[in-house]
Amino acid sequence: MSRAGATESLRVVELPGPAPRIDGLVVRCLDLDRDVVALADLIRTSNLHDGVDWIPSPQALAHDLTHTSGLDLARDILVAEVEGTMVGMARTNWRIRDERVFHHLESLVRPDLRRRGLGRALLAWAERHVADGLAGGTVGPMDRPHLLAAGADVQIQGATEFATMASYQVDGYGILMARPLDLAIPDAPLPEGLEVRPVRPEDHRRIWDADTEAFRDHRHPALRTEADFVRWFSGPDIDTTLWDVAWDGDEVAGSVMTFIFPEENAALGSPRGWLEHVSVRRQWRRRGLASALIVRALRRLRERGMAQAMLGADAENLSGAVRVYEALGFQRTRTWANFVKAIALPEPGGDPVSD
Repeated sequence: MSRAGATESLRVVELPGPAPRIDGLVVRCLDLDRDVVALADLIRTSNLHDGVDWIPSPQALAHDLTHTSGLDLARDILVAEVEGTMVGMARTNWRIRDERVFHHLESLVRPDLRRRGLGRALLAWAERHVADGLAGGTVGPMDRPHLLAAGADVQIQGATEFATMASYQVDGYGILMARPLDLAIPDAPLPEGLEVRPVRPEDHRRIWDADTEAFRDHRHPALRTEADFVRWFSGPDIDTTLWDVAWDGDEVAGSVMTFIFPEENAALGSPRGWLEHVSVRRQWRRRGLASALIVRALRRLRERGMAQAMLGADAENLSGAVRVYEALGFQRTRTWANFVKAIALPEPGGDPVSD
C-alpha cells in the first residue's frame, strides 16, 4: 500500500495548536471494530492508575458507544497511537438538558505520557470539532443555548487545574458513595399499598418512562431518547432479577436498577454491585419508598456474594437523595466536578466562539 493509501485508511487527523512532545504520534478517527479492545485497555490502564471505579469490558464499551445519543462513531471519536499502541482518546457528543444543548467532551491520556501536551491538543480538537459542527448545523438544535461540558475527578492530580486553565467553570459536583455489605442492613418496609413485582419484558417501557419522569426533577435532566432506552435494556450486563420496582396498582411508583459488572469486579479485586438508578416519582415521595427499595437491593447484593454497594449522586441533589443514602450507611468516597463553558452561536457565514 502506498503512503497516501495508508494515511487514508487510518483517517489521520491533524491536532490544533502546538504539537505534543511525543515521538511517533499518530492521531486518527476511531474504527470501533478494530479499536474497541485497545480502547477498553486504555481506559482500564488510566482508571486503575487514577483510582476511578469504571473498568468497562470491550463488549460493554462497544455497546455503549454504539447507542450513545448525539454521538457519530465515524467522526466524533479520535484515538492517538504510538507505534500502533493506543495512548490517548478524545470524544464529543451532544445532549439536550434543561432546554440547552450540552456538548460533552472527554479526553484521556495514558499516565506515562501525560504532561507532554497531548491532553491539551485533544481538548482543543474536541472544541474545534464542536465548533465545526455548529457552523454546519449538525450538532443539535440551533435555537437553544449551547455549552461545552466536561468532568474531572478532583482526586486526580492536575485534573481540576487542567479544566480551569482552559477557561471552564465549575457547574456542580457529583459524588461516588460506597457501603460495605458486612454492616447491618436496617429494616425499611414498603409503604402500605405498594408491592414489588418481578420485572417482565412487557413492563420495560413503563419502568423506563417512570424513571424518566422522576429524573426530570433533578438538576440538568437530560432529554432522553429512544437510543437511551435501547442502550439501557440491551446492555450485556443487564440482569433485571437484581432490580426492585415498586408498583401501586398499574403505576410504577419507584425503582432501583441494580447491576453487577463481573469483569470490572475482577479488575478491581472487589465484588461490588451498583445501584445505577434510584428513582421515586413525585407523588410517592417522602413515604420511605426509596429507603425500602435500597434496603431490598442491599440484601440481594449481599445474597449474591457482593462485599460493597456503590452508587453515584449529584452532591446537590434537589430531592435530598444524598441524605437518604447516608442514613442507610453509604459514605462519600470520591468527588467529580462538572465543568461548563459557554459557546456563542455562529452568525450566518461565521464561526462559533467560546465565551
